[in-house]
Amino acid sequence: MIRWWPALMLSAALALSAPSAHSFCGFYVARGDAKLFNKASKVVLVRDEDRSVLTMSADFKGDPKEFALVVPVPTVLKRGQIHVGEQAAVEHLDAYTAPRLVEYFDSDPCMVAEQKAAGMLSRASNAPMAAKDEARAKSLGVRVEARYTVGEYDILILSAKESAGLQTWLAENGYQVPPKAARVLSAYLRQGMKFFVAKVNLKEQSRLGFTSLRPLQMAYESPKFMLPLRLGMVNADGAQDLFVFALTRNGRVETTNYRTVKLPSDAEVPEFVKDEFGGFYKAMFTRSVRRENYEAVFLEYAWDMSWCDPCAADPMSREELRGLGVFWLEPPPGEAPPAGGRTWTPPPGGGSQNVFVTRLHVRYDAAHFPEDLALQETGDRTNFQGRFIVRHPWKGEAACEGAAAYRKELRRRQAREAETLASLTGWDLDRIYRKMNLPDDGEATEPASGPSWWDQVWKGGSR
Repeated sequence: MIRWWPALMLSAALALSAPSAHSFCGFYVARGDAKLFNKASKVVLVRDEDRSVLTMSADFKGDPKEFALVVPVPTVLKRGQIHVGEQAAVEHLDAYTAPRLVEYFDSDPCMVAEQKAAGMLSRASNAPMAAKDEARAKSLGVRVEARYTVGEYDILILSAKESAGLQTWLAENGYQVPPKAARVLSAYLRQGMKFFVAKVNLKEQSRLGFTSLRPLQMAYESPKFMLPLRLGMVNADGAQDLFVFALTRNGRVETTNYRTVKLPSDAEVPEFVKDEFGGFYKAMFTRSVRRENYEAVFLEYAWDMSWCDPCAADPMSREELRGLGVFWLEPPPGEAPPAGGRTWTPPPGGGSQNVFVTRLHVRYDAAHFPEDLALQETGDRTNFQGRFIVRHPWKGEAACEGAAAYRKELRRRQAREAETLASLTGWDLDRIYRKMNLPDDGEATEPASGPSWWDQVWKGGSR
């Protein structure tokens, strides 16, 4: 049975079956990438002036013959404007920009007075439609503007005069369209949008030897800088997560019709979060969404890609960036950046990548996101990353004068960490203290701010 599949890329997708629905002293030990979320779509959006390259990464899990995609586009695309990309580049960009956990280790209090942590830290295709099919499409006000086979995909570009005719054409051609789609389709048609329709060409997929669906890419020119959300929410069974990786020349990308809010960052959390970072990140993000009344888009990363400090993953190569559509890069200098989590800057004479990356994360549904995402590039090149910190206490023997003061401050710090974690996630504070497994020395669970005001009200008084 053909049905809508709302959890694809722009979440403006149709599917034919239901999918199964993620320089400072320290180093990264965990990250919160898109794989942690069951209903997550990823889009890479390259933008410079009116030119855009869109890479749509599908998380479809099922029989390829049951896959189809419908995306509103601002113009009729030519064959050369459509490409099939590499999933590995999208996954690399996800890993490179993901919120992360960094750890520090306290020094021997008897050796160092105080150590400050540095902050940021098929060929089916070109033959004409049968005459009766053309006549039927024309009678419905639907026009097939173009048809191509690109890699393993058969692609149509459709235009239509009105939504009812388009909805009927989709239904007659094997797409089961929910009744509620008519209003959304109509809104896109009023904006002069076309529709990009893709299915898997099984013969071409077999010939090419691919077993999973690769990202589809499209390049186009339009003054509209936006991502469509509404079509994918028509038959959604709940909220969905969308990750947008925007690659630009000048600076950070933000939404103009919804608030763009920075993810909490640089908070110190208890040691055990190192082993539970995935669960922590999901709980923290869900609580952040609730605090913003489900109506905000979250900035998780913004950075000039000419350097990283340190690199959470290997830096993106010029070849990968060009593969994602960054068309303004100069030819590669012939020297690759080093692997590993070390600081990297371009080699002398190699020039800058001249790419600024913005990672946006939005959890959306029809009730709270009635409009598509309208975007704009800013001149803000301030670096930002969603980053959380674990500080490991000194566990050696220390008997100097400073050791007692260190241990007392350590207990206060651990209390602050517990309270911070509870505030970020909504987790029970008593449970957090138990998981911290602190020594019972009378100070481990003392709140950082001292006794609460009510503890003093009846102190010394009668019962």
